Amino acid sequence: MKQTIGLILAGGEGSRLSVLAQARAKPAVPFGGIYRIIDFTLSNAANSGVHRLGVLTQYKPLSLMEHLGAGDAWGFFGRTRRIKILPPRTGKKDSDWYRGTADAVRQNMDFLESYPEYDTLLILSGDHIYHMNYSEMVQFHRERHADLTIATMRVPIEEARHFGIAQVDHDYRIIDWEEKPEKPKSNLASMGIYVFSLAFLRRAFQENPGPDFGKHIVPFACEHADIYAFPFNGYWRDVGTLKSYWQTNLDLLSPETGIDPGGWKIYPNLDEKHRIGDRPPTFMGSNATVRNSLISHGCIIEGTVINSVLSPGVYVQRDTVIQESIIMSGCEIGEGAWLERVILDKQVIVGDGARIGEGEPVPNEEKPQLLEAGLTVIGKHVTIPNKAHIGKHCVIFPHVKAEEFPASIIPSGTTLKKLEMLEEVE
Repeated sequence: MKQTIGLILAGGEGSRLSVLAQARAKPAVPFGGIYRIIDFTLSNAANSGVHRLGVLTQYKPLSLMEHLGAGDAWGFFGRTRRIKILPPRTGKKDSDWYRGTADAVRQNMDFLESYPEYDTLLILSGDHIYHMNYSEMVQFHRERHADLTIATMRVPIEEARHFGIAQVDHDYRIIDWEEKPEKPKSNLASMGIYVFSLAFLRRAFQENPGPDFGKHIVPFACEHADIYAFPFNGYWRDVGTLKSYWQTNLDLLSPETGIDPGGWKIYPNLDEKHRIGDRPPTFMGSNATVRNSLISHGCIIEGTVINSVLSPGVYVQRDTVIQESIIMSGCEIGEGAWLERVILDKQVIVGDGARIGEGEPVPNEEKPQLLEAGLTVIGKHVTIPNKAHIGKHCVIFPHVKAEEFPASIIPSGTTLKKLEMLEEVE
């Protein structure tokens, strides 16, 4: 890995994560109690022996940049190991943001050229949950004298249309490529992880085949270069939708799924802005019940928590029931409340006797495809009134206060925003 430099693409908007990504980049969304999504890629890189790593940011990068700091949490410190945050760039016009994954790398070639000792580029995504030793992929790439190697895995054929799809020969040389085909010929899907010969990447950019890897660079490589698929068989999830984000969190509760952040040596940053590592141990009240749940430090549990993931500093008052939910740090759940299949962002206050996630799962009124499986998602710093009833497939935007609720009953499928947000729309 001594001749390999890495780039993490971490500028994604994450619109399908709705209010969870409204004020933060998708890779900065909290996950699994004490992590953020990008921690998995950062830790994989550190554990694989990547010494130089650039992180490309763009959409609302502040919380991500605060989380990354100088990279110390993942061992990127000292003279030879370093993370560099590469801020968003604009072109001739202020509106000229990155036009795609390849364009993002193209606009940061000066960072790569400043390290002439590297001849290989590892490109990673910052929004997937998985464990991989990248050195094995780089070795695979070098042994075949490849110009481009793409990490791939088998997916259900009905899901293949959401990915770049490769067809390969007996040595995993890619002989055909389709980007998100309607009728895929294979189920060997790209994971969005690439190893490039830098000499080939320079050539591709000089000939200017386009701004996106999957749509433009990979088809160009299929015609003009040696391109291979690296087979991967472990746990990997794209958490780009609320349903997949919720399900991947719940996978932490089942050993059979194979997800194991501790065993994978995934490192969180416990010393970031809110210093979540400084919280006291969890307190369990005499009447508390916890079954098959992940409870982080600093939580106070006096009610019932079942099949749920709680981040640090969550307070669950007595006679409260939480089921199949994800509760982020600093939330307070009032006495006698009931929550099922709910995602609460940070610092949400749920009033006494409130019920969230009840009723029929009708589609959301604004974005019918946004929510599935009866989920309801509530943004940061929301205050739920006492005895409020909120249905399934509801979205409540950040900072909505109790007095701004239009009624005590919020029907399934409702989207609730702050008054000033509604005025902006009008």
